[in-house]
Amino acid sequence: MTDVQDIVIGAGVVGLACARALVERGREVLVLERNAAAGMETSARNSGVIHAGIYYRPGSLRARLCVEGKQQLYRFCEANDVDAVRCGKLLVAVREDEAARLDELAANARANGVDDLVMLTAGEARELEPDIRCAAACLSPSTGIVDVHGLVTALHGHVEARHGQVVLDTVVTRIEGIDDGFHLDFDSAGERGALTCERLVVAAGHGTGRIVGTLACAHGYTVPRTWPARGHYYRLNARHRFRHLVYPLPDGAWLGTHLTLDTGGAAKFGPDNEWIDRVDYAFDDSDARRARFGDEIRRYWPTLDPASLVPDYVGVRPKIYGPGEPVPDFAIHDASVHGVNHLVALFGIESPGLTSSLAIGEHVADRLTEASET
Repeated sequence: MTDVQDIVIGAGVVGLACARALVERGREVLVLERNAAAGMETSARNSGVIHAGIYYRPGSLRARLCVEGKQQLYRFCEANDVDAVRCGKLLVAVREDEAARLDELAANARANGVDDLVMLTAGEARELEPDIRCAAACLSPSTGIVDVHGLVTALHGHVEARHGQVVLDTVVTRIEGIDDGFHLDFDSAGERGALTCERLVVAAGHGTGRIVGTLACAHGYTVPRTWPARGHYYRLNARHRFRHLVYPLPDGAWLGTHLTLDTGGAAKFGPDNEWIDRVDYAFDDSDARRARFGDEIRRYWPTLDPASLVPDYVGVRPKIYGPGEPVPDFAIHDASVHGVNHLVALFGIESPGLTSSLAIGEHVADRLTEASET
């Protein structure tokens, strides 16, 4: 007999969303988190944007779960008094030769079920945001921003209100398949222990590969490699008139150095994209980095005063592709991939992972339920 029905490793927004979906189906769930609080890593160190579903390949998990998750997230925030604002986003073509790409992105968005985009001339864009410069733009009314800390707190509360439990300061060191589920070794506040469960979800971000790598999987299965990619954010320490998010055209999976707002209206810029060999949240406020940020921002906001940029924070995205490689889909691996029953492991959950989190949780719960019924 196992200690608990389901264990989720990782208490970021995705892990908590998985736990919420499971407890709402009547499962007994234990969430194990290595940090002293939930949502301290990837969840707390991103742009806090609710994406519409513009960029992602039609039919992909990124596209489907983003569009589904966007609506679920707005409803959840409204029902749970979490600050979320549909401020909208301007996607800008700063040169005439970029304007055709707006039409391509709009067609891609329509294929994903996003049918509310509005194409704008340069003059119409300036009516919405007088300080920007562009050749053309696209308005995404359903893009928004969310208070990530409030979202994490609300998800945490949902899990524990339905008799789930979140245990902090607990590092899972090894997992092993047993006859009726899984055996986990862990280190909690310096003390070693062990637990067993029937079903297991590994949503540990940068740590998923390490954890799943301790398990004997089916012959031929390879744990995806995680490539850390660091992104810096600068805060604008000056008054501004922006009411919408402003994004340049994307460069592959990188959405450019964009202007975002928080729910209080403060503006920030980022992220850049720097491939690193380990997770490192140190802010590198070098002259070269400031110059690159200034150059990127002045492409669409030419009157930026670089002295108004103040270092804010660094995020590290758990990518499962390296420099120059094509961007893969979310990797949500179940027994059909790794050969282990009742295990779901999540790799490469970067943008739009925050937007997609509730839909990802439902998707994971569905996969576990389907496996249990076969």
